[in-house]
Amino acid sequence: MLSDKINSLPISQTVAMTAKAHDLKNQGVDVITLSAGEPDFNIPDYIKEAAIAAINENYHKYSPVDGFLDLKKAICKKFKRDNNLDYETDQIVVSTGAKQSIANVCMSLINKGDEVVIPTPYWVSYSAMVSLADGIPVFVHPDEDANYKVTAEQLESAITEKTKMIMLNSPNNPSGSVFSQEEYLEFSKVLQKYPDVIVVSDEIYEHINYGSKSVSFASLPGMYERTVTVNGISKAFAMTGWRIGYLAAPKFLAKACNKMQGQITSGANCIAQRAAIKALEESPERIKYMVDEFKIRRDLIIDLVNQINGFKIKHPPSGAFYIFPEISNLFGKTFSGQTVNTANDLSMLILEKAHVATVPGDAFGYPNCIRISYSASKEQIEEAIRRIKDLLS
Repeated sequence: MLSDKINSLPISQTVAMTAKAHDLKNQGVDVITLSAGEPDFNIPDYIKEAAIAAINENYHKYSPVDGFLDLKKAICKKFKRDNNLDYETDQIVVSTGAKQSIANVCMSLINKGDEVVIPTPYWVSYSAMVSLADGIPVFVHPDEDANYKVTAEQLESAITEKTKMIMLNSPNNPSGSVFSQEEYLEFSKVLQKYPDVIVVSDEIYEHINYGSKSVSFASLPGMYERTVTVNGISKAFAMTGWRIGYLAAPKFLAKACNKMQGQITSGANCIAQRAAIKALEESPERIKYMVDEFKIRRDLIIDLVNQINGFKIKHPPSGAFYIFPEISNLFGKTFSGQTVNTANDLSMLILEKAHVATVPGDAFGYPNCIRISYSASKEQIEEAIRRIKDLLS
């Protein structure tokens, strides 16, 4: 009865593992969830106050499909302030999360048989979105010791006459790797040879980095007119449930995304949009306390995980809030009566026996790794890693 398209669509592994963790919690099991990309902070009071004011000011009606004009102005100012990018409001589309922003682009650009180049590891939904749009995902794998980053030469080797789009993500989910200005410049030099290829730059973790500033791909020479910059308020402002994302794109593509969204969801939540204005207008320095805490947690979890037999962290993450340890040394071994042959086996074993939720690396194009989020408290991290260590001892 169901369509071939939905039957062929994989379930999001991050959503699936989080759902299984919730099921166990509902049964009374003490589960520590390190599977979701969700900060444990409360949102700043100044943003809450903006939402309360919006309710009292009776923002209760349908919003424009592409977002309130004053929010789009705030987004344009944010791009100028943080990324040195000049956008006009008719280049901005506000959506129900950055996930919808990316889906809008895929549905607006991809024809049947078009190829989309996706460097691995990649966020779980990229390939599914491409497939839903009848496109063909083409994966590019980094060298083993390249800190999960493909080179410009590897990127070019995947481009064919069928390539329609390239998806980039820095800071990266799941690896935490961050592309430098020099590395992205090499990408831009390659792409100047292929002027019809559109780049989607997912910058949702932009503010969560622990060293050099993240680079907006659209700021590179020759890339502005063919780059879609995607961002949102979920990660940096701990506003995952508010569901506000946005994109900045060439006008023809922003118009197409607006058209697509108008037939699918219409405008995003009106109160959340009003809160997003305040979030984006304020200096990123006001949320730096969260980033500072994430760095402390990163250092803590790396120290603890390195003590687990069979876990290997080759490169400390430079951004986002995940570690992506290599765990293939555990394949073929038996723990608590269960043999681990895959990353999925290991994640399920850890969930069922240690009651800690992680995500297998298969979902990100890396079957020899698992993703562990450190967006939980230090106490939860310490207890979770202790449980895993005891299970695998």
